[in-house]
Amino acid sequence: MKHDTAGDPMTGLKWTRRTTGKIAKELRSLGIQISRTTVGKLLKGMKYSLRVNHKKLGPTGHPDRDAQFAHIGDWRERFAQEGDPIISVDSKKKEKVGSFKNPGAAWNREPVLVNDHDFMSRAIGKAIPYGVYDMQANRGSMFVGTSHDTATFAVESIAKWWRFDGRWRYPGAKRLLILADGGGSNGSRCRAWKRGIQEKLCDRYGLSVTVSHYPPGALKWNPIEHRLFAEVSKNWAGEPLDSYEKTLNYIRTTETTTGLKVKAYLVTKHYARGVKVSDDEMSQLRITTDTSLPKWNYTLSPTENGK
Repeated sequence: MKHDTAGDPMTGLKWTRRTTGKIAKELRSLGIQISRTTVGKLLKGMKYSLRVNHKKLGPTGHPDRDAQFAHIGDWRERFAQEGDPIISVDSKKKEKVGSFKNPGAAWNREPVLVNDHDFMSRAIGKAIPYGVYDMQANRGSMFVGTSHDTATFAVESIAKWWRFDGRWRYPGAKRLLILADGGGSNGSRCRAWKRGIQEKLCDRYGLSVTVSHYPPGALKWNPIEHRLFAEVSKNWAGEPLDSYEKTLNYIRTTETTTGLKVKAYLVTKHYARGVKVSDDEMSQLRITTDTSLPKWNYTLSPTENGK
């Protein structure tokens, strides 16, 4: 078993990736009659234990990580001092809609029965939540898509937030700061994301939009993750999301003692994947990049024909 054993050098605790049944089978092949239950007892006596994977190893730090965090801090201070809106955005984990197990526990007289397998074929559909967290107001909006998590879906979700809430909460605002992860539908290298911001936010509403992306491996630092998404997950913990109505209701009823309120919208529009943006289209964007960290920081401004 030495090639299948790992251990803690501090406590002496060891673990193996082989099952007790396989160990018992190999011992029987050597003429040792033993059951898997006895193997388990012997392993415990030898300081072996069942272990699970722990998500504690992060990627090596990017050389510009600290500089980008400082940059984001500067932007936040500048916008906050002027009373301009600052939003944190991202996609939340996709959920199967149907009688599927949802992690966590909930108070019930009887356990809720769900499907024994998480086959997509048994789902009503899928819920693709895209969130917008207004950091100044402690308000969240989540747009639950039903097709694909694309750049167009992300930008249109932000544009809807501005139309429904942002422009009324910040009357007269001419600029917007967006804090986003570095990948996915709002990735720093996504052309469709940048073109969408130009067309659906800058030109349509006359906004100057500054975007700052978190560096690789820093997703959990994005405020929306722990201020909005974590609270929604707590609210629906242990409850199967067996309909879109129930999913939206759990989002809408998410609250915290610090005053968080959340709105939710169902988006049934189909979003096609693989949309390409040409070099010529990119050249038409009114984009200014940061001099020191251009790949993660840029500002898009309204064109002359924008509204």
